[in-house]
Amino acid sequence: MEFQFDLIVVGAGSGGLAAAKRAASYGAKVAIIEANQIGGTCVIKGCVPKKLMVYAAKSKNNITSSGGYGLKSEGIIFQSSILLKNVREEVSRLSDLHKNYLNKLNVTVFEGLGRFITQNELEIICPKTNRIINKIRSQKILIAVGGKPKKLNIPGIDLAWTSDDIFELDKFPESILIVGGGYIACEFASIFRNLGTEVTQVIRGQHLLNGFDEDLSSCLEESPTFAGINIIPKTQLKSIEKVNGNLKSSLDSGDEVLTNNILIATGREPNLLPLNLDFLNLKMDGTYLDVDELNQTSNDNIFAVGDIINKPNLTPVAIEQGRAFSDNFFNDQKRKVNYKYIPKAVFTIPEISSVGLSEKRAKEIYSEKNIKIFKCKFTPMSNTFKENKSKCMLKIVVNRLTDKVLGCHMFGETSSEIIQMVSISLNAGITKKDFDITMALHPTISEEFVTMYG
Repeated sequence: MEFQFDLIVVGAGSGGLAAAKRAASYGAKVAIIEANQIGGTCVIKGCVPKKLMVYAAKSKNNITSSGGYGLKSEGIIFQSSILLKNVREEVSRLSDLHKNYLNKLNVTVFEGLGRFITQNELEIICPKTNRIINKIRSQKILIAVGGKPKKLNIPGIDLAWTSDDIFELDKFPESILIVGGGYIACEFASIFRNLGTEVTQVIRGQHLLNGFDEDLSSCLEESPTFAGINIIPKTQLKSIEKVNGNLKSSLDSGDEVLTNNILIATGREPNLLPLNLDFLNLKMDGTYLDVDELNQTSNDNIFAVGDIINKPNLTPVAIEQGRAFSDNFFNDQKRKVNYKYIPKAVFTIPEISSVGLSEKRAKEIYSEKNIKIFKCKFTPMSNTFKENKSKCMLKIVVNRLTDKVLGCHMFGETSSEIIQMVSISLNAGITKKDFDITMALHPTISEEFVTMYG
């Protein structure tokens, strides 16, 4: 078979773009297929537009609570339509930057849905007409189509939004019910609440952010910036019904909630169905594609990166997987992705950040007697004169036997920026003593990581 390309990448999100750009930089002839805007979930419907909204919410919160600094906040008007319009324009700008860079690298971009015909050949489908518009072949094919929001199988679910829909709004609703307690649900709850929307949040468990350190969840629930959110724990949504222009949510507790809109934020799942993979009989890992350490599937010609494989579903992880793939197969390197000590953040107000093991997980692995916890909680200086007295919390999880730091967790302003540097230390195998002998930078929040003794 004559191959038109050295590599076809299906999906122009973070992982796909990283792989395509890196392979092309090594001289490979690369094609990339995308049915939507270039950039994928992170740029178009995820991290970037969401964080721009977080900045808006933070700005409003700072202005309205800074009377103690002599700043008057009377007469502030928030126009959500302006924010949403500007967010969409910025997303389009970033998408164009990615597209232009692909052009400079001579990467061929095909607009449409990629669907497998053989293990080496795909047809490109026009999403509007469902007609075949092209067929292309390659020796290697990388699947990087990412995930999609999960939808609940309940009556009336089509009346609700998913996170993808938020960025297409004309304006914010006056009230919203958010279903879910993970980071996407909590971030949108924080955004909407701090920009004036009445928020109710329904969660299956007792607490928010399952999987994060429990102290982080407690700090968020106790924070004044989250206090206005009506959290309904241990509850599930059973059905949705339209009532006089609003939406009525029926809960399994028997209660009903009436809001303008409903956001379902109960997780994401691999977006594999459109690819026509069944005839290839690729090995699966649950709902994910099964891959080896080089991101190769059970088919020698097909590879996968990003949210369709069972690794941390985070943008930097997908980017690193894509780059490692191209380094290995187009530049003869032998490198593997380092999944240890990946920093994570939840962009609520204030932020949450984490790297390494939680206290609970560390005690499960090493036993409770071998774990020592260092923790401090305080009001940051920036909130001294604010009506909002939201606190910071910093926490270090240490192995008593080796003095090695196993995890660091933080709740508070700029925590995502701080944890990035902390993750470098943990990757280097830092001990608690190394923290202790490091000079503090005063007055800062981060100095508390090197001044906790006990």
